[in-house]
Amino acid sequence: MTLFKKVSGVVLATAVLCTGCSKAPKGEERFASFPTYNGQDLELTVDDSGTHFALWSPEAQAAQVLLYDSDVDSPVVETLDMKKGDQGVWRASSSEQLYGKFYTFRIKYDGKWLDETPGIYAKAVGTNGKRAAIIDFASTNPPSWDLDRGPAIDNITDAVIYEMHHRDFSIDSTSGIQNRGKFLALTEPDTRSPQGARTGIEHLKELGVTHVHILPSYDYNSVDEAHPELNQYNWGYDPWNYNAPEGSYSTNPADPAARVREMKEMVKALHDAGIGVVMDVVYNHTANNDDSNFSLTAPGYFYRHREDGTYSDASGCGNETASERQMMRDYIINSTKYWAQEYHIDGFRFDLMAIHDIETMNQVAAALKEVNPDIFIYGEGWTAGDSPLPVEQRALKENVAKMQGIAVFSDDIRDAVKGHYSNEEDRGFATGKPGNEETVKIGIVAATAHPQVDYSKGNNSKFAYASAPTEVVNYVSCHDDLTLTDKLAKSMPGSTEADRQRAARLAQTIVFTSQGTPFMFAGEEVFRDKKGVHNSYKSPDSINAINWELKTKNADQFKYYQELIKLRKSHPAFRMTTAEDVANHIVFDDVTEPNVVSYSIIDNANGDEWKEIKLVFNGNTTPITTTIPAGNWTIIAQDGNLKASGLGKTRGGKMTVPPTSALILAQ
Repeated sequence: MTLFKKVSGVVLATAVLCTGCSKAPKGEERFASFPTYNGQDLELTVDDSGTHFALWSPEAQAAQVLLYDSDVDSPVVETLDMKKGDQGVWRASSSEQLYGKFYTFRIKYDGKWLDETPGIYAKAVGTNGKRAAIIDFASTNPPSWDLDRGPAIDNITDAVIYEMHHRDFSIDSTSGIQNRGKFLALTEPDTRSPQGARTGIEHLKELGVTHVHILPSYDYNSVDEAHPELNQYNWGYDPWNYNAPEGSYSTNPADPAARVREMKEMVKALHDAGIGVVMDVVYNHTANNDDSNFSLTAPGYFYRHREDGTYSDASGCGNETASERQMMRDYIINSTKYWAQEYHIDGFRFDLMAIHDIETMNQVAAALKEVNPDIFIYGEGWTAGDSPLPVEQRALKENVAKMQGIAVFSDDIRDAVKGHYSNEEDRGFATGKPGNEETVKIGIVAATAHPQVDYSKGNNSKFAYASAPTEVVNYVSCHDDLTLTDKLAKSMPGSTEADRQRAARLAQTIVFTSQGTPFMFAGEEVFRDKKGVHNSYKSPDSINAINWELKTKNADQFKYYQELIKLRKSHPAFRMTTAEDVANHIVFDDVTEPNVVSYSIIDNANGDEWKEIKLVFNGNTTPITTTIPAGNWTIIAQDGNLKASGLGKTRGGKMTVPPTSALILAQ
């Protein structure tokens, strides 16, 4: 088995057994010789002539379909022997429409029957995903599903992304939600905290985000769906069945249709509220090695291996998938297309995207754009370890300019603003540590080439890796590592909560006014913490749950985030889409004082109604004085306060910027 540990976007395996490494491939030539098949009928098709099964397994010596009456603990009711046809595909059929039945595949390989598998394309499964189910998907559609659409956006930079975990967001009793921890939690209207503050979907609408990024919602391995009373928790970065929803988020994991229907109801409720849905996908590795669905279907093929035959491990989880092989590439493309078509998913976040090759990611993006022109893709532009895939082929942050319609997370702005993620005591620009000014500027221009940005002084990046701001996602915290609240507590000893909230406001103001796409972690807007736990991938609800009483306690913090989001959405100057516009419309001031960044966005950038926007960030614990050109300025942010429509007026001249705060003016 594999024990998972999630650290900074990476799941690290603490123990891995490779029981079948002796069966690993002797060379890439073997796999290159395999026939491939990209028909749309793999796994299961039900039509007027009956039920049809198809399994791609080119080295199988025999293959069978086993039929069951229930999802667990019942005997085989019928076995269908499959016949091998062209392109490595085995087929079997029944003259009946087998709705309500469950099934598995098994193959004979190297003279032995391998364990049963629901197949790699299973779209409906029973408890714990051990058996696939035959259901009528049309019957799972909510009313008016054919008319359902996510929000239309011109570019990814128009999105404001809110990353959330189903349990975190709704499991606490203070959420006032009935279906706590479930897909349906986000369908309940007008839910309230004990103090009367809006929670659930009403909170998201009130906050103003455009998209929710839901942590893995496919069927994953680590939570026992048969025992919901155990209240098990996991982030879900241990994939089991990639194309079926996770059962623990449904009200009835034993009912394959329930999890499908309820996830669709969640998506539709969000869409009806004007909010898009981004799905976190983890195609870079599987929960298991030799007994994964991939290995039980075509042993060895879907994974990369070292020269000694053992599994390569760029994921840190005991294996890594081989996206450059045609059937794995097609699998990723077809799987994401399926989620976009069947569930109306609006975007995809790729975990450890750099394990995949650039060509695969480009084909994924092109295929998804055909499904929905407004769809967008972003991912982690790094790996958790080395890989046999050559560096120049990896979908790395440094290679993002080679990818079309894909963005990467900016670790530049993340670490520069709050301090390095790996050192809890390290401070950043927003918490008074000088030396990060140039890296903050790299974040402001979304890692594009700018004549006033010296990349040689960058902390993480030494060149302008993005060819456009649409290729960068900016953030200061996510589900990984310390929450922003905890990071500030660890790195600002002796500070008051008011001090830390002020630092959080400055940090997020930098993120939300920078070019690129802003991304925030659920609960930051109410100053949510995880009690100092770095890696809460399987911590209990007492650590991970959002206490919604914080929304009332920290109402000013919530209001600041709300206004910050409103500011960004109201002004296209913060959402430029070309590197040329960024270089032409952003002018940095010559600042000699440490821990200060000052700049203007000029000439009605990107068609903005404001001719000029002046931004001054003071990361010091003491005030500074700045000189603002004379003019009729509207004060947007000052001394830890922000209002998108303006706080007041000034004629310019010398102005004081208080400690740990942003000054934003517009005219």
